[in-house]
Amino acid sequence: MAQHNLGTVVAFEFVRTIKKRGFAIATLAIPILLIVVFALVFASNASSKDSAEAQKSAKFSFTYSDASGIIKSPGAKVAGGTYTNDPAAAIEAVKNGTSEAYFEYPADPTSEPVKVYGADKGMFENGKYEAVAKQLLAASAQYQVGSPQLTAAQTGTAKFDSETFKDGKVAAGVGGVIPPMLFLVVFYISMILLSNQMLNSTLEEKENRVTEMILTTLNPTTLITGKIISLFAVGLVQILVFLAPVGLAYLFFRDSLALPALSLSSLVFEPGPMITGALLLLGGFTVFTGTLVAIGAIMPTAKEAGTIFGPLMAMMFIPFYIFSLVISNPEALIVQIFTYFPLTAPVTALLRNAFGTLSPIEAGVVIVELFVVGIAILRLAVHLFRYGSIEYGRKLNIAATFRRSEMAAK
Repeated sequence: MAQHNLGTVVAFEFVRTIKKRGFAIATLAIPILLIVVFALVFASNASSKDSAEAQKSAKFSFTYSDASGIIKSPGAKVAGGTYTNDPAAAIEAVKNGTSEAYFEYPADPTSEPVKVYGADKGMFENGKYEAVAKQLLAASAQYQVGSPQLTAAQTGTAKFDSETFKDGKVAAGVGGVIPPMLFLVVFYISMILLSNQMLNSTLEEKENRVTEMILTTLNPTTLITGKIISLFAVGLVQILVFLAPVGLAYLFFRDSLALPALSLSSLVFEPGPMITGALLLLGGFTVFTGTLVAIGAIMPTAKEAGTIFGPLMAMMFIPFYIFSLVISNPEALIVQIFTYFPLTAPVTALLRNAFGTLSPIEAGVVIVELFVVGIAILRLAVHLFRYGSIEYGRKLNIAATFRRSEMAAK
């Protein structure tokens, strides 16, 4: 009978939520907005690409003077340059429109700027003058050095390949940070999408004043469990809808939208951090779910519950104010407090787990703490819901519920 009732609650809550007009609007608004943004980016990139190709193939003539002796005449001529020994006349020619550009190379380009004069072609196209002047100087310098190796060393274009080691093995680096960090992303997405619905799940029937009728056929534990399962299913639907346009854009329009290439071969999925991340995610979800359900059981209206809801959700973001300490000095007192305080522990521990500063012992303590505290809060939420579900006009007195429970037991 209890299992039948649980299935009924889950199906009812899930269908009721997804059939609401507000749910459809909220769920589809972000994907539609992403599609519009992707379309605009696609159009902009196509226009920018055409413009870049046009500028790349465009040729313009210029004059130049060179006090340094670096610029080579053959190269300058190929680029469209003509040497002049009269800078004043060259500048005047640019001003009156008879010349497109003039480059004045000083005796020492390392201490004096190269002066570039050009006819105004608009903010974006004007950059071509300095680009050509810089390219001509670099090509001439490389020609004089006569060694591509020395040129690469001097200009900083030499490539470096670094490896670090941990416990005798090559350290994962950034590729090992990203997979565990995904659990933190999922935690934030799930809480942002579901937190308000978790809060309202226990307030909706109370505000409609139908809870006492529901509880005549349902156990409070079954009702709360069904609501939580249905909310989790709703959250999965929303996450899939949000990710769909991103996935489609990456698969079919990655080049057009200039999305970065993602190589899964660079990611390292280490079993320890991944298992720890999954358990921290579930533990943190349990704590926040129980807390939100308990708040809904205590408060008579959603408006009054909102005064606690805001600060509670802020707890998820507070650890980022000490992000540098979490990464660089995990032994700091404030980091330790945030690691073990139940409302900041999920985010802080997930960050430390991703960056490898959470020891196995610390991870075990935090995971046990989150599940113990979360289950205790959920049991308290069920108890409060049993007595607070029919308190329509006032906030529930928590101490009074325990006295009433003791009296009922006697």
